[in-house]
Amino acid sequence: MADSGTTLEGATLAVDIGATSIKFCPVDERGELLAEVTRVDTPYPCLPEVLVEVIARAVNASGCARAGVGFPGDMLDGVIVEPGNLSRAGGILTPVDPAIHALWVGCDIERLLQSRCAVPVRVVNDATLAAHGYATGEGRELVITLGTAFGISLMVNGQWQKIRDVGAANFHDLGTYDEVFGEPARARDMGEWRSRLVVALREFVDEFAADSVHVGGGNARHLTHDDLAAVGCPVLFNDNEGTLRGAVRLFAPPAPSTRA
Repeated sequence: MADSGTTLEGATLAVDIGATSIKFCPVDERGELLAEVTRVDTPYPCLPEVLVEVIARAVNASGCARAGVGFPGDMLDGVIVEPGNLSRAGGILTPVDPAIHALWVGCDIERLLQSRCAVPVRVVNDATLAAHGYATGEGRELVITLGTAFGISLMVNGQWQKIRDVGAANFHDLGTYDEVFGEPARARDMGEWRSRLVVALREFVDEFAADSVHVGGGNARHLTHDDLAAVGCPVLFNDNEGTLRGAVRLFAPPAPSTRA
């Protein structure tokens, strides 16, 4: 996984689980990538034990000292609240399977991975992982990830803040955010996808009083600053590896309290 001559002692394996593929890359203490990003197809049906096996095998073979994992659904303290597209039996274009969905809800994926891995593992929502990689630490930074699905996270002065996950929520009675802003919708009608995205981002800027918006993920490449000029605050575009850079920050000590 690492380039020839690169030592992974002390490195963190960054893992970004997507509805289409899973990305792996070791990163150093600054979040810099130490090798080429490798990808494997996300397995379907994506049962918890199947996904845990894929990731644990990669973590244990990596030679890294720890692993930071981004999961494409809502979660709290390592436990899945809403699995998003992973509960679709055959991938993004197939319907949600209630039985698979039930297996995911309440699954403590962090604990399962830790029990199978020889090094410490932390798991957060994938947009949260991106927020750790993108944020500058200044003000209220809203992070949006655009790929197979739609992700959102918020950082306030460099500290992650829990907000509602919107992937499975309804957008203006047009479908869920994942459906309206995911890859199938973009591929079907780029112009409509862009115009609806501006509406959604303006609403989120107002809701979360954002000072800036970071846009990342594979589909960020289909947008320009002109496309998002009406969002209402500065928009920063991030490369597709930014999410991976956030993995090491999951192991940083918490910032000291500023309260008296």
